[in-house]
Amino acid sequence: MTDNLSQPGDSGDLSQSGGAGVKRRSFLVGAAAAAGAAAAWGGVPAGTASAAPRFPMPKDKQSLHVLVTGDAGTGEAPQYAVTKAARKIHAAKPFDIAVGLGDNIYESGPNGPDDAQFHAKFEKPNAGLDFPWLMALGNHDNTAVFPGDGGWLLRGDTEVDYARKSRRWYMPARYYSVDLGVAEFFVVDGNPCAAYIPPFLSPEWEPGGHYMTRQAKWLDRALSASTAQWKLVCTHHPYANNGPHGPAGAYDGLPAPLNGQPWKDFLERHVAGRAHFLLSGHDHSQQVIDAVPGFKGTRQIVAGASAKTVHGRSSGEFRAKYENFTERGFMTMDVQPSALTLTAYEVSANKPDARAAYTATYRR
Repeated sequence: MTDNLSQPGDSGDLSQSGGAGVKRRSFLVGAAAAAGAAAAWGGVPAGTASAAPRFPMPKDKQSLHVLVTGDAGTGEAPQYAVTKAARKIHAAKPFDIAVGLGDNIYESGPNGPDDAQFHAKFEKPNAGLDFPWLMALGNHDNTAVFPGDGGWLLRGDTEVDYARKSRRWYMPARYYSVDLGVAEFFVVDGNPCAAYIPPFLSPEWEPGGHYMTRQAKWLDRALSASTAQWKLVCTHHPYANNGPHGPAGAYDGLPAPLNGQPWKDFLERHVAGRAHFLLSGHDHSQQVIDAVPGFKGTRQIVAGASAKTVHGRSSGEFRAKYENFTERGFMTMDVQPSALTLTAYEVSANKPDARAAYTATYRR
């Protein structure tokens, strides 16, 4: 199928759009209340020292082949099945880069840059996929008290430090951009705005604090200055989502402020209408969301099924061109100056090869 996209900044033609269990919700609320004051919020975020990966970053490309994965870092058999299928595609048509959309080290993030989990849950499963991986931070990467609470934000700095040691892992800072010519990737950190243990006692990390203010100013300038034909914002937490985690502003059916409302506000102010795509993980599903009213033509892609699935059903809140809630998988992007082709692959436990389940071409 072909889909014409509006330019960033143009609202374009918007199509009209159409859960976690009670125990999980109760646990999250209780844990946040009990641990909010105890979590370690102090310090400052990572700086902008650049990593020097051994696999060279492609430069000034007029075409790109991109692997898109999310929520992959388990080190278990399903992750290996996905990467095996990706290697077959890479052998036939090499990827230039990959994007990792967070939750890189399950279940509770790494313990220092020398943690063996980096090898077990990233390097070893991705052997043979030898190109730069643009990595984003997820809530599990910032665990404080219980897995995925997002409450120890300094823990994410460990993954920035690891970028100095790895041939593949690229994360020069918690948020950064990479200009590859035909496309520019803006990797954004929304964890302070979507943590299950919100950092409201820290002027540095709170949703309206110093860190998010700096990031917003950087993102506004970077998107405005970009001359790339395609602008892709990559982050862990989605804006629109039909899976169990729900959309920003209603995550997991939780009350404010645990529902990600600050993240919804951030995305509407700083991403909507300024980027062609928002690529996200978090929900262990794959979704190609149709144009969402209020998001000003920016399209939401969810690719969080690279190791886990939700085995659920779509909420139907947002109209989707494609949804997969049962199979693991990944996506690819073939990027040309005037067209971007997205393909979603599904990987079944009883089938060794990936199946191309959906393909769409977007034109500028």
